[in-house]
Amino acid sequence: MSERFAAAPADPYRFGVYLRPDPHTCMAVTQLTGQLRAQYGLVSAAAFPPHATLVGSQHLDVPTADVVKAVSAALAGSSAFPVHNSGIVPMGHGYVYDVHHLPDGSPNDAFVELAAAVDDAVAPLVTPAPNPDPHLFDRERFRAHLSLASHDLMVRPDLVDEVGEFLRGLPVEPPAAFAGDAVALYRTRSDDWTGRWWTTLTWEHVHTWRLP
Repeated sequence: MSERFAAAPADPYRFGVYLRPDPHTCMAVTQLTGQLRAQYGLVSAAAFPPHATLVGSQHLDVPTADVVKAVSAALAGSSAFPVHNSGIVPMGHGYVYDVHHLPDGSPNDAFVELAAAVDDAVAPLVTPAPNPDPHLFDRERFRAHLSLASHDLMVRPDLVDEVGEFLRGLPVEPPAAFAGDAVALYRTRSDDWTGRWWTTLTWEHVHTWRLP
């Protein structure tokens, strides 16, 4: 029985390590993604809990306790830091809250360093598996963000401008800043990671770390 249900290189699970925003910001993200689902049927961003990805969609073919142990070690020297929300901006094929930049427009180096530390911790645990993207960490390309509308717009490019206008018209005001003090591990699942994975995505919360 244990062999029958053992994890395999092509199993449907992936892990993500996320920075969880404050409750007020989480509510704002949920309001916006929920409204986009209700108005346009967009489900990609709404399928996730509100989060800023540190390391995303990694196939970690090890016991979950080993993942928790590795990330715990990586976070041992980390402290909470201020996160600035620069508002709704276009990113890729969709829209996000920009939480990568400080009020003066410079990158939030504390955010980048936290993502780099988590990536260093989980990289040795990664086993190759089908993915739509390799999800390799790149310090220069990393952009901390909270997704509002994403992969759905790859297949509905005709909605990009309309969705951006709609988002900016919604009366939702998140805090201008929050403390980056909560890091969470989630396990995600999809029936097909090589295709439109967001249509079958489910997730479960595994562990939360609070940064001092």
